[in-house]
Formats: sequence, C-alpha cells, structure tokens
Amino acid sequence: MISRLYAVVCAAALTFTPSIAQTAPAHPPVEAFGALPTMARPSISPDGKHVATIQPYNGRPIARIFTLDPPGIPAVNLPIGDGYIQDVLWANNNRLLIRINVNQDVFHQGVDAWYRLVSTDTEGKAFAMMFSDRRKSRDVNSNASMILDLAAEDPDHIYMPLYNDFSGREHLTESMSDMLNSVWRVNVATGTSELVVKGGMHTTDWVMDGHGKVVARIDQTTSPRTDHLNVRQPNGDWKEIETALAGPDTGMGVAGLTEDGKSLALTYFDEKTTTVGLAARGLADDSHTGLYLDQQYDIDSTLTDPWTACVIGVRVVADAPKDIYFDPKMKALQNGLEQAFPGVSVHAVSWDSSQQKVIVAVDGPKTPPVFFLLDRQTHSASPIRRLYGGLTEADLGDVKPFTYKAGDGLDIPAYLTLPPGKSAKNLPLVVFPHGGPMARDDLSFNPFAQFFANRGYAVFQPNFRGSSGYGRKFMQAGYGQWGLNMQDDITDGVKKLIADGTVDPKRICIVGESYGGYAALAGAAFTPDLYACAAGWAGVYDLRKFLATRAKDYGRDSQMIESWQAFIGDRWDDSAKLDGASPAENADKIKIPVLLMHGADDTTVRIDQSETMERALKRAGKRVTFIAIPKETHNMEMADTRVRWLTELEKFLKENIGD
Repeated sequence: MISRLYAVVCAAALTFTPSIAQTAPAHPPVEAFGALPTMARPSISPDGKHVATIQPYNGRPIARIFTLDPPGIPAVNLPIGDGYIQDVLWANNNRLLIRINVNQDVFHQGVDAWYRLVSTDTEGKAFAMMFSDRRKSRDVNSNASMILDLAAEDPDHIYMPLYNDFSGREHLTESMSDMLNSVWRVNVATGTSELVVKGGMHTTDWVMDGHGKVVARIDQTTSPRTDHLNVRQPNGDWKEIETALAGPDTGMGVAGLTEDGKSLALTYFDEKTTTVGLAARGLADDSHTGLYLDQQYDIDSTLTDPWTACVIGVRVVADAPKDIYFDPKMKALQNGLEQAFPGVSVHAVSWDSSQQKVIVAVDGPKTPPVFFLLDRQTHSASPIRRLYGGLTEADLGDVKPFTYKAGDGLDIPAYLTLPPGKSAKNLPLVVFPHGGPMARDDLSFNPFAQFFANRGYAVFQPNFRGSSGYGRKFMQAGYGQWGLNMQDDITDGVKKLIADGTVDPKRICIVGESYGGYAALAGAAFTPDLYACAAGWAGVYDLRKFLATRAKDYGRDSQMIESWQAFIGDRWDDSAKLDGASPAENADKIKIPVLLMHGADDTTVRIDQSETMERALKRAGKRVTFIAIPKETHNMEMADTRVRWLTELEKFLKENIGD
C-alpha cells in the first residue's frame, strides 16, 4: 500500500496505492457496509509510545491501547460495561482518558444521556472516574466529561468544568445559562477534584491557556439572549471586552487562544460574504485580525493542538473537507500529505507532543477510510487499519456534485451516487436526505449511500436550504420551513432527475435518519404520488410533541428550544402550522408502504415519535412496519443495529422499487 516516503519542506509525504481487486464480487455482505468502523478516534500518547483507539468488540465499541515502543506487546482491550465510548485522549504518557455515554433512567423520569470521563493506565488497570469525590454534583450533572485543559506541565491533573451542587432533578431541565459553571482541577489517577475558579450565575463556557490558567469566560444573559466575553485580569477580576446577540445561528464562538497566546480565536459572521470566518481578538487591546474567511463556505470547525490547546487552523468543506493550517510546520505537513494523496481528503488526526509521530486519515467518496502511522524522523509510514476492509473500489459507485434550482430559484447543492457499472439512465432511486437539519452531506465516504448504490440504486443526497456550511443566508432560508420549502427543495431535485431521464419515476423511495426520517415521511405525506416507499430511522413525526419533549429536556426558555423553533415554529402560536407539517397528523394522505425503526434508548428523538407515527398509520389503514431496537441510541452505536437497518432496507427496497 505504501510505495515510498519522502520529505517535503520539513513534512513527510506518502505515495499511496490501495490494493484494489477489480474482480471483487458484485454484492459484498451487508456487514461490509453496516459493521462498525474497525477503528475510530485514534490518539497518540505525548511520548509517542502508545496509541489508543475505539474499536468494535462483539458488535460494541471498546477502547483499545496499542504499544508502539517497545513493539510486540499485546494490545489491551478496555470494554466499559453497557456504556458507549465516545472518545479517547491521553492525559499524560501513562493515563488514558475515556469519555463514556451511558443512557439510563437516574431519576425515574425516563431515560437520559449521561456523559462521564474515566481514566486508566496503559495496562487497562487502576480505573478512576473523574469527580469521584463529588458524587452529589456528579449525579445531577448530565455531562461531567468535558476537558478544558490538559496542562502539560502538570501531567497528573486536567481541568474540567462542572455545574455546582444541586439538590434535585428539576435543575437539569432549566436553561444551561442559569446554572453556575465552575472550573476544577482533577487528579487523573484518583478522580479527586478541587475548585479553581468559580463561575457566575450565567457562565456557559471557559477558555484556558494550555498551562492550567483560566484566560476568559462567556456569560449568557436573556431578554435579549446575549453572550458576554470576559477576560480575566491579573488580580483575578473580570473585564467584559465583547458582546454578541445569541440566536440559532449567532452568538460568541471562542475556539481558544492563538499560538502566540496574545489573542482569542473567535468565529464571526461576515456581513459581505454571509459566511462564518475566524478572527484573532487581542486580549490586551481591541484589535481584530482576520485569520480565515471563505467567500462561499463557513468554517466547519477549528483545528487545535491537543498539547497546547492553541488554535492552529480550520477545516472547511466545499465538496470535500480540507484542513488549512496557520502553523508553518503543520502547513508543511498538510501540503506534503496532499501531494501524496491527490484526489482524496487527507487529515492529520493525532500527533505526539514533538509532532514526530502522526496518525493520518485518508478517505474519499470511493475510498473507504484508512489510517496510517507516519514517523517523520525515520521517513517511514505504515497503514494501521482500513475502516471497511471488506470493500473494494469495484463495489462502490461514482459520486458527483449535482447542483439544481429550487422552485424559487435558490441553488441547491447535492450529490448523486450512481450504481457501479451502470449509466445514469432510468435508474431506481433512493432519496437520502441528511439529518440535522443543521448539517450537510459532502464527498466523504458514506457507507450507507454506497450500500444502496452497490445494490443497484442511484442515491440522491440534497443539501436543502437550512443545511449548514453554506453561509447564514442559506441557513436562514430554512427558518420556519420544515415541511415547506425545505421539503420542496428535495422534491425539486427528484423532479429534476426525472426530467433528465436519470431515474425511473415509478421506482423512487425516500429514506432518512433523524431529520432525514422526518423528510422521508413528509415526502410520503405531502407528495404522495412521487414515491413508491418511505423509510425512517429515529425521525421526528409529530412536531408539537417533539418541541414539548425538548422543552422538558432543556428548558422551555433555553437556547436549544429557540434554535428548534426557528426552523419548526412556536408550538403554541404556530400549532396549526406544526400540525399541518407533521406526518403523524397527515397519515391519511400516505399511499405507500412505510418502514420505521428507532432505538429504545434514543434521547435525541424519543421513541414515542415513531410509536405515534405507527399508531397514526394503523388508524388510517396504511401499510407500516415498525421495529424498535432495545438499548440502542440515536446514533446506531451497535453493529447489529446498523446491519439490521440495512438488511431491512434491502428487503424493503427490493419489494417496492427493485427490478
């Protein structure tokens, strides 16, 4: 797979030639697409001697520790009971931090998502839960897992935020901005903690300097909802230096400190481009210096050095994700990697404190992700793991951008995947809208879309208005448009594919997950003659009930509820509109078979949404199959769930739009 390695301006570049068997079988098993990726979230220890990853074991994610130096030591498996591992990160050379999600009913009021941080040594022993000495505070906080600072000079401790002690469950349903958020120094070996800085009554976020020092904080007030950026003075007092109105697509975004430590890296909205960029805001003065701004796309995320906590670059997604570094050494590395891997996306995902050992991820629409370990001292590299080892290029379809006009003239970006070996003519089609809806599709490898293509279907993935990444104007075009213009954007794309002769108008099915599940059932209800079938995983089907549940979970006046209502509408003032846009309230209009699946422990979209949809369809005498998956979350954490979803879809699609 690796033919040679050479230095490029202090960076290392790889020549990558995947071993592709062009005579691969036409239909790999469902598991080749639906199994959990063979590796996720790899993390190198500061000294470069260990790598921790998340890997599947008996169909569930576990943490695993590999020893690089000395070689030959067996890997250590770290299963964590019934929890789902979300992330792994080294606190120091000898202690690994593991972030865990445990969905449980703590207060006998329904299942909630709880996040905790534990540590272990390199042998998988001596486990400790962070905040082990603050049980009362830990038990009433749904998230006691966030890390503010690793503070390399103090390797035995990390810095974490925690909401102060509360006595009851009711505090979890208030707005997060009404809680008292403080910074704690936590011993990674024992989990014991000590208060460092106490927050104010409206503190929501903190900025630290990578050395255990609190630099700034954000407070949020209401009426109108406003973010206040405060800088800590040498005497410990706070000085407000900036404010911003906080709404669904506004607010104060502080990514951390710039590399020189003299400025805060702030996301900002540019009035001219309407996109989100990144600027440096001086700590000691009012200076604002632009760091990055794209004319068409928002920055997708900021890139931070894990060992210094400094912002060193941004990731931008045009059609494919691209990393853009400010740091000269990382910029040189990225340039070398892109020369070695032309035509695909390549990212440095983890490195040791000396930046000599780097884990690199490579993927593309027809390139299943691969991780490599790069040693910049020896100029050598080796593949670590293929994430979907059972797939070859011959199994996968070509993916191309497909932009079209919506009915009101708005340009809608989308992607079209063609079945391998078939031309774009009179094909059966799977319409596959993304979740969110504040998300987007791109040219990254998508195993589910490629599964549909492998089974002979064209796949259409529209980034309808309201999708993120295309600037504020495009996102705001989706406000109040659930079931309206957002849905029309999907419909207009399907009609364009029909008019072009690409798809067979009688063989179209709409399939989606989360918001995509809503779009699938909305398509069935509001354009009943366009589709032959519809399937939804964990979709929202009763909008008023969904908003009521979110208000209970987050607080009726929370920023989360404001964000949802911007897209959906007010559950009181717009109740008629919400009912008109709810598939469950319009089940009588549906003419086609429906497949519903949902995780029983989903805390993002509760399973009662699918139960409500099933009851409405049955009352209306419609054809529906509903499958509940015990102990599953919103995100299909278990391999069996993903395989079951694709297996049921394969049968469902074949029955309704297959040859």
